Amino acid sequence: MSNILLKAKDLIKSYQTTKLVKLEVLKSVSLEIEKNKISVIIGSSGAGKSTLLHLLAGLDRPDNGEVIFNDENIFKFSDDRLAKFRNNNVGLVFQFHHLLPEFTALENVAIPQMIQGKSLTASTKHANELLNAVGLSERVTHKPAELSGGEQQRVAVARAMANDPEIIFADEPTGNLDSENSEAIHQLIVNLRDQFQKTFVIVSHNKGLVDLADTVYEMKDGKLLNKE
Repeated sequence: MSNILLKAKDLIKSYQTTKLVKLEVLKSVSLEIEKNKISVIIGSSGAGKSTLLHLLAGLDRPDNGEVIFNDENIFKFSDDRLAKFRNNNVGLVFQFHHLLPEFTALENVAIPQMIQGKSLTASTKHANELLNAVGLSERVTHKPAELSGGEQQRVAVARAMANDPEIIFADEPTGNLDSENSEAIHQLIVNLRDQFQKTFVIVSHNKGLVDLADTVYEMKDGKLLNKE
């Protein structure tokens, strides 16, 4: 049985600039993501890291190329089926947590489950378990404004795991945090990989996270340079 969860083949992506100049952001990128591993994509600003992450997560479509998940090219899916693929298989964490300000930490983690059709009771129970797993059992009734930046990002990580996704994508998850909180989030990701057998794909500039990664991909000018 293969331990490759997701495979990208020859991804090409370009954007039209305001002066009608075609800007090629990804130039035939191929990679493989292993199950239950932490893969980190590094590179300078503008290297194409976030664009690659968005394609791998099915948030955007390439000009050319494939992303293979469970032996299917997700870009052959209709928009509706692609949205369903994301909802069922993908967790997302961004640099800015995007929590709903009027809801508590518990509600922020329960809501995605209820959207999926789980009952309030089941959603709340699972949200409590996840918030406990990310070290926030004492803060479940707090709203985002009452939480520190590091705590808010922990809620965002718990929310990304709410529907038990196959793979969690994180775009600069510690980019907005100080070094102490960054280190805590890094350790949390390692713990979640081990405790829940989760697969993480993370775009980061942070050296600390690179040191904890199972696999590191380096990007430059829209191409993958190497894999460590």
